[in-house]
Amino acid sequence: MTLKDIILHTIDEKGPLTVAEYMQLALGHEEFGYYMKQDPFGRQGDFVTAPEISQIFGELLGAWAATLWHQLGAQDIALVELGPGRGTLMKDMLRATAHVPGFHDALCVVMVETSPTLTRFQKAVLRESHSRISWQKDVRELPEMPAIIIANEFFDALPIRQFVRTAEGLKEKLVDRDTEDKHKLCFVIQEIGIRLIKGGAYSDDEVVVESCPQARGVVHDLAAHLGQFGGGGLIVDYGYSGGSRGNTLQAVKGHGFFPVLEEPGSADITAHVDFDLLADAFDDHGIATFGPLKQGEFLRRIGAELRAEALLSRASPQQQDDIVAGLKRLISPHEMGDLFKVLAFTSDGRITPAGFEAGE
Repeated sequence: MTLKDIILHTIDEKGPLTVAEYMQLALGHEEFGYYMKQDPFGRQGDFVTAPEISQIFGELLGAWAATLWHQLGAQDIALVELGPGRGTLMKDMLRATAHVPGFHDALCVVMVETSPTLTRFQKAVLRESHSRISWQKDVRELPEMPAIIIANEFFDALPIRQFVRTAEGLKEKLVDRDTEDKHKLCFVIQEIGIRLIKGGAYSDDEVVVESCPQARGVVHDLAAHLGQFGGGGLIVDYGYSGGSRGNTLQAVKGHGFFPVLEEPGSADITAHVDFDLLADAFDDHGIATFGPLKQGEFLRRIGAELRAEALLSRASPQQQDDIVAGLKRLISPHEMGDLFKVLAFTSDGRITPAGFEAGE
């Protein structure tokens, strides 16, 4: 029995799946889900995230978090990471802030992770990093205290629904069994009973609109916590603001693009993050937002190039090449610098997080 067999059987019993239902099974099925059974990160995996590219990323985010802690009153606080990968980001954040007076004494570290495999990696990586680290599976279980929340490449993996605007009205894109090859999956478009109001018109070109209710739900839970206990945080992800970008659903395997419906459970499936949706959801709950900024601009503002210079001054020639290449990948507009965005949020709108000051 494979995950595709399970999906096909589910379709036969209940009908076509929404894209969100398909993503949930492909990524999170308890036995065969992509994130449940393997380590997808690094050169031997399917993709590389910013913390794996350069230590500079985690060190700067650590310094950013310590600065926000001071702005919040240097009180006891939870440092929370959503979807912590291998634990590399948190390890670098904690190493970079180990000598900030009082910061580590004030911290409890919370890792929000659903994958047993990745949890084991994180525990091995972080066992020497801090004396108070706990793991949980849901953001609704955060300790009852202020929190600094970091989400790097977390929201892109949340399941989305896809709707199609057509000349006849709004339809939904679903996953079904292929009628010609019964062992394959295919996308279909289904009526959802929503017609245009009189006088309205859509283009004859079908336009895909994506929706991520789960992202709004996560923000609701985070905002509820921050509204009660205080705090703030950062969301870093690839995505957009200022309107829909159409179909952004994609699968990645072996550091290359892969057909979304082929071999479910064997490839990462993501969609670009709608930062306007996240900001609006925070604003709806009275949490102030800042940005989004392009990742390259944000990292420059908080000292990426200065940190690189410091590392280069005591590095070997090979290490220097790696440092330069890593920094370029993080900040270059042609690599991650423009595609990735950074959104900050705080419970106290009078606080302006580092990097988001006006006029920079």
